[in-house]
Amino acid sequence: MSDVLTHVGTGLVLAGALVFAVGALGLVRLPDVYSRLSAVTMAGGLGIALMLIGVLLHFPSPLNTVKVALALLIQLATAAVGGNAMARAAYLTRAPRAAATRFDQLATAESLTPTAEDVVGVEVEPGDVGPVTEPQGPGDR
Repeated sequence: MSDVLTHVGTGLVLAGALVFAVGALGLVRLPDVYSRLSAVTMAGGLGIALMLIGVLLHFPSPLNTVKVALALLIQLATAAVGGNAMARAAYLTRAPRAAATRFDQLATAESLTPTAEDVVGVEVEPGDVGPVTEPQGPGDR
């Protein structure tokens, strides 16, 4: 049984390495930042999962199972948040999109960021930064 686990574990580690290689190839070959980011985050999530499970099969124990489960949980949670944050930063800085990207859901949706008019309720001239108010007390700084 140990030989079977070792061979399956080795196969999973190699599969994880292959997923990382494909992600790296996507990073070089894909046309825009959004596609590249998608390739890297998907490869990171799947590649690390395959590699960690493969290593666990090489060294199976209850403690190692807990360690791998926690590492996977943390990796998958933080990769999703980090990838989303980087994509949002690229969008807000107007990173160029590939010609194949034809639809922009955020541009057609209602504004996600409130304007000065939404917050204060006053008219704002183009180029104006909005009304400036003086702090009223110690909690307003």
